[in-house]
Amino acid sequence: MNLLITGGCGFIGSNFVRYWLAMHPDDRVVVYDKLTYAGRRENLHDLWNSSQLFLVEADIADQESVRNVCRAHQIELIVNFAAETHVDQSILGPLVFTETNVRGTHVLLEVARELGLRLHHISTDEVYGHIPDGHQSVETDSLAPRSPYAASKAAADQLVQAYFITYGLPVTITRGANNVGPYQYPEKAVPLFSTNAILGELLPVYGDGRQMRDYAHVYDHCTGIEAVLLRGDIGEVYNVGTGREMTNLQMVDIVLETLAKDDSLVQHVIDRPGHDRRYSMNVDKLRKLGWEPKYDPRRAVAEAARWYAENRWWWEPIRNGEFQEYYERQYAARLDGKAER
Repeated sequence: MNLLITGGCGFIGSNFVRYWLAMHPDDRVVVYDKLTYAGRRENLHDLWNSSQLFLVEADIADQESVRNVCRAHQIELIVNFAAETHVDQSILGPLVFTETNVRGTHVLLEVARELGLRLHHISTDEVYGHIPDGHQSVETDSLAPRSPYAASKAAADQLVQAYFITYGLPVTITRGANNVGPYQYPEKAVPLFSTNAILGELLPVYGDGRQMRDYAHVYDHCTGIEAVLLRGDIGEVYNVGTGREMTNLQMVDIVLETLAKDDSLVQHVIDRPGHDRRYSMNVDKLRKLGWEPKYDPRRAVAEAARWYAENRWWWEPIRNGEFQEYYERQYAARLDGKAER
């Protein structure tokens, strides 16, 4: 099979490319990536010599480019990881999230409709919004996003479902929990706290740190997507996570314990606007396809922190580059106690 993996140089996308080529070595994978700050060739550094892997540097919002690539490589399946994904970044500059996450997805749907392709869309648990205690999100729940990022992903989900209903386009959606693992850009919590701890810098914990999250290893997300692609029902949505939660403070404790650091590095800072208090998903529908997660949240966080300790070559150039400007803008005033509420 010939696959187009959009966003294949990003965190989850690159891990999926690695997994798919290992499990399906006869397939041909075309990575289609804009190579923005979080999409990096280095994420697939050891695979570029493979005759089964190709890279196209382009924007998913460019319909002519997407169409030409799909035709040239005889693509049969599009797996769409391409997205702006960081909530903090969406608060600072929301319009790019609409352009990539909504319009970009719409372009992919139009090309898939024109060429008769199947499309699988990667979404997030954040489309469900804050989840009250005692409930776990199921795939038929109403969407209630509370950040520009989550709203853009919810809009994309609804476009994907509309194309199935209106045009009969063969689509599926997976909604992932908070993924952790190798090659995650250090703006996200686990790599940020891991690299800060390694460098002996303070860990800026939003608010009281008791927000509840399902920290799932990216490997389990990849196997979940595979299960849906091979055995899932067309037109359906599947949650992918562990079904278990921990507080952000518990996550921080695991990071510090793994890296042999103490909690003197923890500094509570002013929370971000509209911060969802709890995410929690029911994953029974995916389990019915014969899928089970390999990692529980504690092991997922610990192994991610360990990876950053063992792979400074990957993240140190990021931390010493343009990331520093974002970090100063996002955290300097908070860490100095001068941020406005």
